[in-house]
Amino acid sequence: MASGIPRDDTPVVESLETNGTEDANVGSQLPDEQLKAIKKVIDSLYAYRESDGHDPSKVFHRKVNKRAMPDYYEVIKEPVALSTLKYKLQNRGYGTFADFVRDCALIPHNAQTYNRPEAGAYQDALVIKSVMERELRQIAEENIISAQDAILPDLGEIPPASPRPAEEEEEDEDEDDEDDEEEEADDSEEEGGKRKRRRGPRSQTATMKRDAISKEDAQKGTDSDPRKKRGRPPRVDTPMEARIKAILKGIRKFKNDTGQIMVHQFEKLPDKTAMPEYYQEIKEPIAIEIIKRKIKRKKYQSVDHFMRDVDTMFNNAQSYNQDESQIYKDAVLLQKETQKLADAEKSKPDAEYVMEEGRLPLPNGILHNGELWKVGDWIHIQNPNDVTKPIVAQIYRTWQDSEGQKWVNACWYYRPEQTVHQYEKHFYPHEVVKTGQYRDHHIDEVIDRCFVMFCTRYSRGRPRGFPKDKDVYVCDSRYNEEKHKMNKIKTWASCLPDEVRDKDYEMDLFDGPKKTKKVPTPLLHMLKEDDMETDEAPKVRWGADNAPPIMGAVHKGPRDENQSPPPEPTPSPPPQPPPPPPRQLPPAPKYETPSYRRVSELDTHMANTPDRTAPPPTSYNNQSQSQTQPQIPQYNPQTVSPAPVQYNQYASQSNPSYAQTHQHGSASASYHSSQPDTRYPQVPQPYRINSVVPGATTNSVRPHEVFRLSEQANAQIPVEIRQQYQQDEHGNVLFFTAPPVDVLPPTKEGSAMGHTARYLAEKLRRKIAMKEKRMAQGLPEDFEEPEPKKMKPEFDEGLAAQIQTLRDEALQMLIDQMQDGTEDIYRDIYGPQWEQGARFEEARAAKHQAGARERLAAAADLMRKKMESETISMTGTGNYLDDLDPRY
Repeated sequence: MASGIPRDDTPVVESLETNGTEDANVGSQLPDEQLKAIKKVIDSLYAYRESDGHDPSKVFHRKVNKRAMPDYYEVIKEPVALSTLKYKLQNRGYGTFADFVRDCALIPHNAQTYNRPEAGAYQDALVIKSVMERELRQIAEENIISAQDAILPDLGEIPPASPRPAEEEEEDEDEDDEDDEEEEADDSEEEGGKRKRRRGPRSQTATMKRDAISKEDAQKGTDSDPRKKRGRPPRVDTPMEARIKAILKGIRKFKNDTGQIMVHQFEKLPDKTAMPEYYQEIKEPIAIEIIKRKIKRKKYQSVDHFMRDVDTMFNNAQSYNQDESQIYKDAVLLQKETQKLADAEKSKPDAEYVMEEGRLPLPNGILHNGELWKVGDWIHIQNPNDVTKPIVAQIYRTWQDSEGQKWVNACWYYRPEQTVHQYEKHFYPHEVVKTGQYRDHHIDEVIDRCFVMFCTRYSRGRPRGFPKDKDVYVCDSRYNEEKHKMNKIKTWASCLPDEVRDKDYEMDLFDGPKKTKKVPTPLLHMLKEDDMETDEAPKVRWGADNAPPIMGAVHKGPRDENQSPPPEPTPSPPPQPPPPPPRQLPPAPKYETPSYRRVSELDTHMANTPDRTAPPPTSYNNQSQSQTQPQIPQYNPQTVSPAPVQYNQYASQSNPSYAQTHQHGSASASYHSSQPDTRYPQVPQPYRINSVVPGATTNSVRPHEVFRLSEQANAQIPVEIRQQYQQDEHGNVLFFTAPPVDVLPPTKEGSAMGHTARYLAEKLRRKIAMKEKRMAQGLPEDFEEPEPKKMKPEFDEGLAAQIQTLRDEALQMLIDQMQDGTEDIYRDIYGPQWEQGARFEEARAAKHQAGARERLAAAADLMRKKMESETISMTGTGNYLDDLDPRY
């Protein structure tokens, strides 16, 4: 919204819309007649509108933002805007009328110099130039200035436009209805016309140029098949939307005393950098362009909702500007007239807002075959050219015709084999490309659902709750059928209907990004051996009218500028270097191997066993190594882990970090660090506490064995956990087959093992202390205190039953209220068919719940498998000599 004179409590910013020109120009060198003529020209430029309501002066109101377009000031050395003319007029900046005429000429000249001929600003500049020339001629006819002063000066030749990439050409066509950043919500929609945003009507020069290009294309034989032309979704407004647009159109008819359209001052918000105080005072700034954007995005739910924003806009103007300012007066008048228009529109019946051809919009979607089809849904449509390849499309409009038939308008997405492209082009599996085809289809032509994902999301997961038996496609390009070019999509939201651009969908993410390799074009077989790069682009083969091409084509022309080169073939893996020779270890000293039994046979006598030595395993000969290389030991395939390494009994060296003393008669045992026998594998290396001594009693226990995990498995245990257990010199946790303590023979019959002497002594000491305590209290020695009984709370069973009854009644009442509310919602949404809609919603909810249960079960199963894979079982990792040598 433009601003005027602020109130006394704000910093004074002089209005550019006031009528105080005479006072402002006191002392100017120009006569009053010429000053008034200058003001008349400026007002005419601001007020001029074309037949469809387009304002060609809008882009020239202010100078170009230097931070947004710094290169503009490198090209244009004398930037001028309409605000420059107004400022110089108010500050007596023009010494002669010719100075003003030169500034006027700079506005269109700068626009033509910087912009391309097909740009909207270039075309608007031609219109503004014609308005200037007309106004200056009229002033000359009134003898206020001479005829020579009324001619715009020649400021130099307009430089020719440099060629630009094909991608930019395509973006001009695609972005006009998809670029949500430049929403100049065009007035042509109010007039019923269709035009591109920010682009004025074609001037005579531009029209002649366009006609010349068309004739040239016709002479060249350019394919002008109407099926290739870009389309647009049909205009299907609800009665509420039609009323809102009628109100906006109506307020454009009011002009103030200067002949300026009043609502023009409310088109845009003030520049934040120029007027920061406006945003400090106004907490909810809003302007016409924001309201139009909300209309386009279907943000308004009613006319009253729309009117709240309009009232806020006018109230902001009245709050910021002084009562005597022109903007304040215009805001008061427009607010009253807008309310009158709204009351008049709301009083009209909905029948007056039926669209052309009797279309009745269905904003809540179409209920068909038990499913609700609404705007934004991805669908498969019958393809009369190939029933095996249904049309991939997205719904943009839903409506009902005068005969009660229901229709959808959908944007088509082509498969690679339906396009014309360079033969080296590669595609993702299941890739589709967005087209400019928006076609009408009867609801009966809709087959089923599908889904199209942007390439950045396709590799990360899949839509949550989407059935696994439905097709999911990937898209990353737009396709121009006339130029046979594919351009990368920059913003996926620009490809979606306005109603769903702000909505997002949940995803079930993969464990990590899924790498998808592109594959060659499926039409590579159609390339002929004699095709040349200079050949004309081949044509597609069409079939039915309302269907994509039957077959596309490939050509040998140069690759598009934005086309990636074909991927290099996967190289063969480099030759693997020979494995390094195994570490040579000195042989362990000879030792005698005592016999021992399983844990279940611990009570068997283990002494006086003849010495036996396990035969060495068969060595593995590496043919790539020399014959003098040491042999590599093998694992015994019948065991879970390598055989334990035996050590000499009573070795002279021990590891002090975990050595312990055991007393079996006069013998002592310790953990030894002698070198292992090279006949056995090194991982894991067990340790042994040798407690079998010659001449031991029959109660001698089986020697304890100590094991350690592999380096990789040991590293999986957190450091803080490993530090709580005994470790070897390398930081590996030690695992024992039995507690590394000396135990006495079991005292109870049937016990597997006894207790240590320390435990039994402590137990006896506690028993004596309890006996002395009872004797001091005068209690018998065998007295045992009874366990305290839990108190049973007294509870009235009748009261409990009453509470339960009231709870059940309250729950049932809540359920009934929720059911009634749900039925009311279905009635509002589906109308007379609410029961069918309710059954549909219940079935869909049950389907979603079943899917959720399946996902939870799958997640739980996946977690269980993951835990099992990360769990290291210690069961069965002990190895005994009878596992290695059948003689034991």
